[in-house]
Order: sequence, then structure tokens, then C-alpha cells
Amino acid sequence: LYDVLPRHIADALKEGKKVEPEHREIVTIFFSDIVNFTLLSASLPPAKVSDMLDSLYSQLDALAKQHGVFKLETIGDAYMAVTNLVEKQEDEHAVRMAAFALAAIEAAASIPLDRERPEEGSIQLRVGIHSGPVVASVVGRQRPKYTLFGDTVNTASRMESNSFPGRIQCSQVSK
Repeated sequence: LYDVLPRHIADALKEGKKVEPEHREIVTIFFSDIVNFTLLSASLPPAKVSDMLDSLYSQLDALAKQHGVFKLETIGDAYMAVTNLVEKQEDEHAVRMAAFALAAIEAAASIPLDRERPEEGSIQLRVGIHSGPVVASVVGRQRPKYTLFGDTVNTASRMESNSFPGRIQCSQVSK
């Protein structure tokens, strides 16, 4: 539970307590997306797509831990992470996230699209980073989910969608 939720949130939920939304003045958010994933997932057998995602997410999870980055969620081929939310990282949170993003792109490039045919190429990520205020909250009762709200999330997502393969689109605020 502590791997998917901040410790104080997990403890409160285990005790049956209501978790109040929390405002954070400044966090840095990372979004990544696999380039051409829709095409890839249509052309590869489901087991190979699952294997590819498992390889990627295992490496990104290890890198997140190494860089002090908190993985918030994955949705399909999208990976969302945040710094300066779970632990205070003062002025270094954007730098940590940039280092994580560079390592993520490099790690993805080492994973073949198809292990049986590595000559077909490797995973390419598009990455977006933005810093700003958010509201962190647990939503849902049956299946509680820790999530972030606010324009910072939307802007980070737009940074990713406007990025290029193997590149990081970073907002001016995060620089």
C-alpha cells in the first residue's frame, strides 16, 4: 500500500479515517507517453504489448525510487509522476524530475518493441514536465484513488502531448 499511496494517506485509509484534500503550493509533474503506442498495440500480440509495458514500467518505477520521484499512476501507455508532494524537496524537485525524465528516455530506448525482433526498434517516449500548485485528494470509496487536480496537471499533460520523440518538453516555470 505504501508503494502506491503516501504513507500518511495509506495509514489514514487503513484506520478508516476521512482523508482531507491537501493543497500543495509547488510540485513538479511528469507525463510520458509511448510514441505510436496505438499502432504498436494493434500490430503486436497482446502478450508482447503487456511484456513491453511491464519492462518499461518496472524500469521507470526503479528510476523513480532512485531519483526521489513518486509514481502517481499509469493509464495505458501513459506514466504520471510527481516530486515535492510526498516528501519536501525544497528547490531541487524540478532538477530531480529532469534527471528522472532523462533517465526514463534512456531506459525506454533500451527496451525493444519486440524482444524476438530487436531490429524492429525500441521504445521511444515523449515527455512533458511542468511545475505549479495542485490539490491532492483521495477520490472514490470502493476503490480509493490518490490523485492530483489543477491546471498544473493539465499543463504537464499538454507539455507531453506537444513534445517530440525522445525529448522532454519543459515549461518555463520548471526551468
